Amino acid sequence: MNTQIIQINKNENGKIQYLTEVLPMIPANTILYKTLTGLGATYGELKADRNSIIIEPNVPVIVGKCNDPKHKGDNLFGVYEGVYTEDVIKYLEKSADKKTKILTTPESFHKVKDAFELMDMDIYGTCFLLFDECHKIVKDADYRSDITLPFNDFFLFNEKALVSATPISFSDPRFESQKFQTIKIEPTFEYKLPIKLIHTNNVLEQLKRELDKLDTTICFFINSTDMIHSFIKQLDIENESTVFCAKKSVEKLKSKKFKQAFEQWSKSQMKKYNFFTSRFYNALDIELEIKPTVIMISDVYFSEYSMIDPHTDAIQAIGRFRNGVNSVYHIFNTNPNLPVRTKEEIDIYLQVSKEVYNKIKTFYNCATSEEARSAYREALKVLPFNKMLDKEGRENFFAIDNYVDEALLKSSYNEKEELIASYKRNPLFDLDVESAYFPFGDLERLKKESKYASLKDKRKEVVHQLELLKGDDETEMIRNYKNELRKADPFIYEAYEEIGKEMIESLDYSVKRIKEAMILKQYREKTEGTEFIQLIKNSFTVGQRYTKKHIKEELTRIYALTGVTPQKTITGQSIIEFFHVKEINTGGSRKFLLVELKI
Repeated sequence: MNTQIIQINKNENGKIQYLTEVLPMIPANTILYKTLTGLGATYGELKADRNSIIIEPNVPVIVGKCNDPKHKGDNLFGVYEGVYTEDVIKYLEKSADKKTKILTTPESFHKVKDAFELMDMDIYGTCFLLFDECHKIVKDADYRSDITLPFNDFFLFNEKALVSATPISFSDPRFESQKFQTIKIEPTFEYKLPIKLIHTNNVLEQLKRELDKLDTTICFFINSTDMIHSFIKQLDIENESTVFCAKKSVEKLKSKKFKQAFEQWSKSQMKKYNFFTSRFYNALDIELEIKPTVIMISDVYFSEYSMIDPHTDAIQAIGRFRNGVNSVYHIFNTNPNLPVRTKEEIDIYLQVSKEVYNKIKTFYNCATSEEARSAYREALKVLPFNKMLDKEGRENFFAIDNYVDEALLKSSYNEKEELIASYKRNPLFDLDVESAYFPFGDLERLKKESKYASLKDKRKEVVHQLELLKGDDETEMIRNYKNELRKADPFIYEAYEEIGKEMIESLDYSVKRIKEAMILKQYREKTEGTEFIQLIKNSFTVGQRYTKKHIKEELTRIYALTGVTPQKTITGQSIIEFFHVKEINTGGSRKFLLVELKI
C-alpha cells in the first residue's frame, strides 16, 4: 500500500492548520492517518460538496455533530437505535435538492442501505462513504461483532475512505486488491503530549494520593462501570460525580441508587469528578472553558477491559478536549500472569488454528453419515478459529486483527517495563514515570474477594495480608486495610489478633480447633490477669491448709466476682491450677497444704 505524506503547520499564534487547508477533500480509496486529533476530518466531510455517509463508532458522536451549531445548515441526519428506515426515507425525500449528509452507527447502517434501495437510489455510486475512527473496527470487533457488518458494502462503494488519528493495520486483502493508499498527516512542528505514568500495586490508594494534590475539574477515562461505581463509593464522592456511559450501564448504575449517569455528554451535567467509559474515548468534541485534568485508570485485576492502549485509547481520550487539558495521568497496575506473546508467535498460533479448522472442515464435508457430520459440526464450533469467522462462515479479518491487537496489549500489561516501552514507541508522548508500592495491593484484594477460592484459601490469604500489615508504623491507610479485612472475615481476623498466624496454621484453619484455642487463651488471660491473681493471693496463702469445701466456695466466689467463666466445674481440686499442693490428713479431715504459687 502506497503512503503519501502531507505536512501540516502551526502558525505564529500556535494555531494548527485544519485538515481542509492541506487536504480540501479526502480522496477515494484512502486510509487517512491524521496523527493529531481535532484536525476536522469529519467536519471537512460534512462541509464537502458531495453526498456523504459517515459511519461513527458510537451514538454520542452522532448526537454531538447533529446538535453542533457549526453544522446547522449542513442537512445532517443521525441514524442509530430508535431511528428507523422510514425516518431515513423521509429525510431523503426532503433532501432532494440538498447534499445528503448521514451519520450512522455501524449497527444501523443497514437502515440507510434499505432506505436507498426502497427509494430506488444508487447508494454505491452517489455517496462517499467515510468510516470515522476506523481503529474502532479492530478494537471493538470482539464484543461488537456487528461493527464490521458495513464492510462488505464498504468495498462496493465507488468512493470510500477510512480515517483515524490512531489507525491499526488491516489484514483484509481487499484493501490491496482495490489499491488503497495511506495518507499520513505529518506535523512540521514538535508535538508532544505530556503524560505522567504511575505504576502501582494499589490503584485506589494511589488515586487517593493524586486526588489529594489536585484542585481542578477531573475527567476520568475508565472502561468499567463497576470499577467507576466502586471508586465513587470508596472515595466518597457520590455527590460530586457524574458518569457518562452506555444506556445499559446508566440503568445499572441507577439500580445501584446512583442517579448522575447519562448516555449523552453535556457540559451542563459535568461536576468536579467526571467519569467516561470507552464509548466516549473517540470522535466526541468536548469543548470547555477550563482545561481539566485527565486521569486514565487501568486495573487489570478488576477488569482486563480497563487496559488503556497507549497507541489508541490514550491519544484519543486526551484528544477529546478541544481546548486542551491541564495535565494527564495514567495510573495502572500490571499482572505477571498475563501471557507475553510476540507478533510472530501470535501469527503462528492463528495459522495453525486455521489449519486445524480447515482439516476438521474437510472431514465434515466428506462425512458419509449424518452422525459423523453432526460430530464434526460440534467440533468446529469449539475450535479457536471459529471465532475468526463471520456469520456466513467466511474469514473475518477484523476479528483476526482484533485478536492480534488484544494479545499484544495484554502482553504490555504483564509488567511495568513492557507498558512503558509501549508508550515510548509512540513519539507523541512526553513521559514522566513513577512507581508507588503499598503493603496491600490489588492482587491481594482480588485473592480476598475471589468467588472461586475455597473458604480456607480465602482465610489463608487474609492471614497472609494481616502479616504484611504487621508492624509499629500503623498509618491511616493500614488501619483502613485492616478494617476491610475485618469486614471480609470477622472470625479469622479475630483469631489472628487472638492467637496469631503460627497457631492458626498449626490448627490447619479448623474452625472448631481455632475457637477452642481462642477460648483457652482468653481464659488464661483472664485467670492470669492482675485482679484475678490478687484475689487468689488474698484468699489463699502458701503454707496454709484449706479444706476442699472452703476452696470450692472461695474459688466460686472469686470467679463470680471477676466475671470469669471457669473451664471446668469448680471443685476443691481446682486449687491445683494456681498452687502446687500437698494433700494431708489433720484431725480426721483431708486438707490441701499450699506449697508454692504457680501463677
